[in-house]
Amino acid sequence: MTTREWMDAGTKVFLETVAGLSDADFARATALPGWSRAHVVAHVHYNADALRRLVRWAVTGVDNRMYTGPHQRRDEIEWGAELPVSALRSLVVSSAAALAADLDAMPESALDFPVITAQGRTVPAREVFWMRAREVWVHSADLGVPFSWLPTDFVLALVVEAAEKHASGGKATELAAWFTGRSRTPPSLGPWL
Repeated sequence: MTTREWMDAGTKVFLETVAGLSDADFARATALPGWSRAHVVAHVHYNADALRRLVRWAVTGVDNRMYTGPHQRRDEIEWGAELPVSALRSLVVSSAAALAADLDAMPESALDFPVITAQGRTVPAREVFWMRAREVWVHSADLGVPFSWLPTDFVLALVVEAAEKHASGGKATELAAWFTGRSRTPPSLGPWL
């Protein structure tokens, strides 16, 4: 599958999962510290808005960062998690559709335009497809979709990205020992992104 196909398939699964949650389910805790399912849904909604800013940047050439400052992402998620469930359901559907429409309208020439991610990495705008695919699939798992159900080729790409991130952060030796069966204890990794 292409990253766009991963994004579209993951978005479909995420939105179907959200639609299958009861209103009471939104208040249930997830494996993410301090985050309920409402936090996860709010995050995925605001992530679409943030990625749309990158797409506009690539199309117009006018700097348009994902977030205006370090607290915007956190504040949006906290605010969104407090919205009525019906509003949150509507927002996550509409922002996913708006992002897809923006990407559909994006000229081929803009795909290689350099944009800056929330982590400060400069990447070509085509990276938005992967960034969104990663968000919707991983957060589908946070809502209860088992990782074993995720597309194998996507999971492989995700594992490679996470391993590279942790290896470059000083965990290469520990990861190599564990991946090759030379250590029975997985390394303590901390946040992956």
